[in-house]
Amino acid sequence: MTLAFSIFFLVFVAELIQWIGQSVLLELAYAVYLRLFYSSKITQQRNLKNEILTAKAELLLTSSQDQFAKWAKLRRRVDKGLAELEKLNGELGSARSGFSLKFNSMIWILTNGTQFVVGWWYRKSAVFYLPPGWFGPVTWFLSFPFAPAGSVSCGAWQIACRRVIKVGERVVKNLTSPSLVEKDAAVKAKEQ
Repeated sequence: MTLAFSIFFLVFVAELIQWIGQSVLLELAYAVYLRLFYSSKITQQRNLKNEILTAKAELLLTSSQDQFAKWAKLRRRVDKGLAELEKLNGELGSARSGFSLKFNSMIWILTNGTQFVVGWWYRKSAVFYLPPGWFGPVTWFLSFPFAPAGSVSCGAWQIACRRVIKVGERVVKNLTSPSLVEKDAAVKAKEQ
């Protein structure tokens, strides 16, 4: 039965990642990655933005005709800061794209890749055997493609687990979200 639970766990993790959203997980993991490996760059970026904003505010208060030397100096400082910020943003952007590629590859390997490998490795193994005569001719389909007759194959078990998890997800969503009748009643109560 450990094979059945292992396959169920793999399918559950894949569906959980899909339910949460890969982009949400990417954003969370990237935030942690930045704090661990690029904290100095992030601090430098934040300080540079603050310097640029204060210089721009000072530039707006300075008259370009009356105080040209001061205005030109502030303008050069703002331009230099924007160039440095653009360079820093480029470095962080390339770090993000590299991290995104690695993270998405890791997620694919952990979900779809492991399911494929487990299905291929145990392709001739039975996850469990069915009692004789319970499902009639459907038992051939459940053992498809290589599992022994009268058993459930890894592929069929993965499909069944995925379907049960999807139904469970739908039930939980329906139980946790307010029904349309409750929403209509709330809207009418607000209108009165």
